[in-house]
Amino acid sequence: MNYRMIDFPVHGDNRGKLVALEGGVDLPFEIKRMYYMFDTLPNESRGFHAHTKLEQVIIAMDGACRFVLDDGEKRETVLLNRPDVGLYIGPGMWREMHDFSYGCKLVVLASEHYDEKEYIRNYDEFLKAIGKDGRSE
Repeated sequence: MNYRMIDFPVHGDNRGKLVALEGGVDLPFEIKRMYYMFDTLPNESRGFHAHTKLEQVIIAMDGACRFVLDDGEKRETVLLNRPDVGLYIGPGMWREMHDFSYGCKLVVLASEHYDEKEYIRNYDEFLKAIGKDGRSE
């Protein structure tokens, strides 16, 4: 599975905490795009796509959400709920986001500029693109 959790170095004292991230140093790629999600209601789900070459690191700045990650053979669930831990998702991974807490805010750091042609938004097309025809039992 082409994902992993990344613990970020936390700096701080009794005044508060700070996490500084540098592309190619703290992240496995140079950052070309950053966006954030907020006001997603708990009963809504997002994602339902994969990328052909894009890499992402996703950080829950506030609140929590559950990710379902799928490589065409296995599905795994990851809870993202800390601002000092990022979820790295590499190319060829189907992703879904569920169970947003009220007030959840996610920041996404991406390795590429936005390109709609780079998205795979249909699960069957995703399986064909990665050369799989279904999950192993």
